[in-house]
Amino acid sequence: MDKNTITTPVAPLVPATILGRQQMRIPTAGKIRAGIKVLTKAAAANPAIKALYDDGLAHQATFEQIEQKIAERFPDVKTPLAPKNVAWFTVRPNDFPNPALASQILDAHGEDRGDGEVRLYRFPVIFPADAWQSVMPHELACWARNEKRYWSEYSADGQTRRCMMFSPAKVDQHKQRAVRTFGGRGTQPRPENDGLCDPEHCPEFQNRQCNLSGRFIFYIPGIRSLDAFELHTNSFYALSRAIERFEAIAFMRGGRIAGFLDRNRTPFYLTKKLREVSHLDAKTGQPVRSAHWIIELEAPVDVTALLSQQDDDTTLRVADDAARALQGDVPATQGNASDPGQVVDMPAEAPSNAPPSKQARETPSRRTMAAPPADAEGADAVYALATELGVARARLDAYLDWAWGVGWRRNAQGVKRVLADLARYQGNPDGLRERIDAEIGPEE
Repeated sequence: MDKNTITTPVAPLVPATILGRQQMRIPTAGKIRAGIKVLTKAAAANPAIKALYDDGLAHQATFEQIEQKIAERFPDVKTPLAPKNVAWFTVRPNDFPNPALASQILDAHGEDRGDGEVRLYRFPVIFPADAWQSVMPHELACWARNEKRYWSEYSADGQTRRCMMFSPAKVDQHKQRAVRTFGGRGTQPRPENDGLCDPEHCPEFQNRQCNLSGRFIFYIPGIRSLDAFELHTNSFYALSRAIERFEAIAFMRGGRIAGFLDRNRTPFYLTKKLREVSHLDAKTGQPVRSAHWIIELEAPVDVTALLSQQDDDTTLRVADDAARALQGDVPATQGNASDPGQVVDMPAEAPSNAPPSKQARETPSRRTMAAPPADAEGADAVYALATELGVARARLDAYLDWAWGVGWRRNAQGVKRVLADLARYQGNPDGLRERIDAEIGPEE
């Protein structure tokens, strides 16, 4: 079995995690980052450190590389960089095994929202497995400068959360050197706390050295990569809200979150929203609310159509199973795409055409999409298409500025994405108007 083949185990055999149950691991390569890192006040006061930081940014170095260079030159500075919460995601060439992928992602989905910088604010994703625990793994973890020191892990019974660490290296007393291990470093329960993960009594957790750490694992439609991409976050709010959406979509799709959401090839989207979140003040213990840019998982899909599609797919699947059973091909109980024990082969890029059997069942209106007016260019093409769909320009501007940002008109890629989004409604103009009403409220 190659590393791109994903096996989804039966649910009762899956161990638990902090926020649910953990599934198999999916290979990843490139990283999209949730924000940026800036110099701390003490580090910024040193001109030499500031020069190292600016030089690293100019040469597209990762923040880890910048931090390492500063640590090598100035070992007394313990924390030269600190994370900063921003409205965009960071895409840097050195975070990818193929640096050209960073440019491809920004060219396809980057936006200039009026400040002259093309940044990644919102981008489409598809997930390669149906279990959200597999595409959003998470743990409590305590990191040293270069490696993970302690982390949470559930025992085999799924009830006890353990505090784990790497086992000390064994030393051959005769040769006075470390014994080589097979299969990587061993792990063991942490002896200081009897191997129990108890955040309320953990000094690392109370001193904010041990924190919730999670990541989204996904593919980006149109970006060619054998391995998946990942986006790290330590936000409990982001992870919890994503779980809610995963579970809602899975409920409406018969347990599925992998692949495109509907027959219109609608993906999920990752973006950020400015939200007020609550936390306890360290001194007073009282709840305090403050605004933060929180990662948001969007599923811009017509729920009624999704439920209708599930009913259609179930009927067709039962009919296909019955036909194959009558022909003696397979038992009627097989062929269920939602079987949790099946093996699903996930290609690096979703195929552009549906299988022939599916195409034969779909109506031409679902397979064919009319092109926008050929003589319209840029934003004019968007407004021409909106006129065909019966949406007034002022109403469309209000919606697009809210959904895509005011800079979409000045970004060729942004215009293309808006056109592609609106073109999906050429056979269903009422669907577009309903979507606009749902997003920004009905027209007064």
